[in-house]
Amino acid sequence: MSSPSSSNLPLKPIPGSYGLPFFGAIKDRLDYFYREGTDKFFRTRVQKYQSTVFRTNMVPGPFMAPNPKVVVLLDAVSFPVLFDTSKVEKRDVFVGTYMPSTDFTGGYRMCAYLDPSEPKHPVLKGLLLSTLATRHDKFIPVFRSSLSQLFIDLEDELSSKGKAYFNDYCNKMSFNYLTNLFCDRSPSGTILTTDKATKFFDSYLFFQLAPLITLGLPKILNILEDIVLHTFPLPPFLLKSDYKKFYKVFNEYATSILDEAESLGIERDEACHNLVFFVCFNAYGGMKNTFPALIKWVGLAGEELHRQLAEEIRTVVRSEGGVTVAALEKMSLTKSVVWEALRIEPSVAFQYGNAKEDMVIHNHDAAFEIKKGEMIFGYQPFATKDPRVFERPEEFVGHRFVGEEGEKLLKYVYWSNGREIDDPTVGNKQCPGKNMVVLLCRVMLVEFFLRYDTFVVEAGKLPLGSTVTFTSMSKATSS
Repeated sequence: MSSPSSSNLPLKPIPGSYGLPFFGAIKDRLDYFYREGTDKFFRTRVQKYQSTVFRTNMVPGPFMAPNPKVVVLLDAVSFPVLFDTSKVEKRDVFVGTYMPSTDFTGGYRMCAYLDPSEPKHPVLKGLLLSTLATRHDKFIPVFRSSLSQLFIDLEDELSSKGKAYFNDYCNKMSFNYLTNLFCDRSPSGTILTTDKATKFFDSYLFFQLAPLITLGLPKILNILEDIVLHTFPLPPFLLKSDYKKFYKVFNEYATSILDEAESLGIERDEACHNLVFFVCFNAYGGMKNTFPALIKWVGLAGEELHRQLAEEIRTVVRSEGGVTVAALEKMSLTKSVVWEALRIEPSVAFQYGNAKEDMVIHNHDAAFEIKKGEMIFGYQPFATKDPRVFERPEEFVGHRFVGEEGEKLLKYVYWSNGREIDDPTVGNKQCPGKNMVVLLCRVMLVEFFLRYDTFVVEAGKLPLGSTVTFTSMSKATSS
């Protein structure tokens, strides 16, 4: 669907209000977390202002964030300005209006927090892109090996308990995969143990993202939770001992990556902290959200989609002689299903940027002027469910991106901090692991439907992401 030319749209003032200093931000925070909830918070303001672009305060607010005022973008047309680094600055806005202490990262600002204009950004991101490129041939075989153990664990628990909780086993699988990929050895070959490692990873994510979440506690505890999680930062020293263990492992075993970093002029210590952050926060954190979301939506879609996926996957694997990149490229439905899962439940909900200059943005109906220095915020789950771009936007439609017309919609899939049709470079802020994530999601579906005809899941919510519990898994009756 198309919008009117931006030059023909009326210029309107941005609606909305920040309220009284300090108190307005507190009110919006309580609305966001406790009175309304995230989606209702945005939906009620869209209805109130009759606009997908408006002003409000964004969490966490006082005393965590120095300035909670944002211009909100909630549609597919205005949202991409957040990817244009010629117009927005991405310095220290990776998680929002606040920045976690650099004590979590060895005293360094990580690549994710750097704007592309900063001298270290292209070097550090170039290192990450190079690291992934040199390991590309290992993505599929190492992941397939990790998945084999995942399926054994799920089947064992399903057999003994009648249900199998996917998330915990998926987290362990992800950690094992990442250790094998970047350190060239399984966790058992290091000082790390899988159970303790995933607990640390989860704590590492929680301590930095706590200002953005609520635990769903009884209402009587809301004020206490708000003070503990949203008012003051959680202390990094509580994780320091475990963090040192991970740093030691990567410093000892990821030597080829660190050697390359030194050849690029990056201090070995800084490179190692960036690698730990990339693996713990970016990669593990992304997998922790993305894989359960994928399995949830495919599981809830039902047997007919499962039958179609199994037929496509088994036919292509048989004709290609195995699970290869070339084989995956021929699976049009499988590719579409992965993109649809990333559209309907993106692993990163928020995008931020500070306006580098006075600019005019537009949505479907109007143009709006944003002043230099204003913080722009996009809530991706609304932008990627824009009803003026996607038909049945709230539904999971497995075939949505199949065919030429379907693939035209990929430019509106934004999960990676960029359009799906674009690729990460040293000059943008698109996720360096974007293509790896898409590939691994496809492989996960392929391995599922090579082994099983169908499966049934129960889905739930986490503070960040979804839970998935298998209640049945039917073994493949044909190959």
